Amino acid sequence: MAKIPKNLPKYLSNEEILLSIKHIDRSKLMGLRDYALILFLYASGCRISEALSAERGDIVDGWLKIRFAKGEKERMIPIAPVALEALEEYMNKQDLQSSFLWLNYRGEQLSRISAYKIVKKYLGVSPHVLRHSFASSLIIGGADLRVVQELLGHSSLETTQIYTHIQKQNLADTMHSFHPLR
Repeated sequence: MAKIPKNLPKYLSNEEILLSIKHIDRSKLMGLRDYALILFLYASGCRISEALSAERGDIVDGWLKIRFAKGEKERMIPIAPVALEALEEYMNKQDLQSSFLWLNYRGEQLSRISAYKIVKKYLGVSPHVLRHSFASSLIIGGADLRVVQELLGHSSLETTQIYTHIQKQNLADTMHSFHPLR
């Protein structure tokens, strides 16, 4: 069995994320984009580079096709309806003709630095923390580690095992809450 790393991944709870983004001004196009981007990252668990290279045609029937994954592997991941709705609202307000989903105010592909600043502004963390939050939410909800591995695009289960500490804590909390000898 793999050791649990000393530096466990930082993650935000669903409540923390939703509370932080509810204050985004969605009356403006950039606010719609920021809101949709954060939900998209949290709902998909994709890497920021994968999200920024996503094109309109990569979303089909609620699934995102990740073409430029690490190790040049492709994968399909389902996107939560709330994130799809936010993305659709952003795309409908946007009158720019770009194949990319995420654009800056000039209509050009959003950069990694800009995406980092957006997530940092509203959540105080890096976009990668949303990836950890996605995985942690699944584990806390009872998802199988192999499913999480597949969704994250990890080639090895060992890489995904950094999230087992959450599973163990969740088990301990459940036992302490419900066992008669608590």
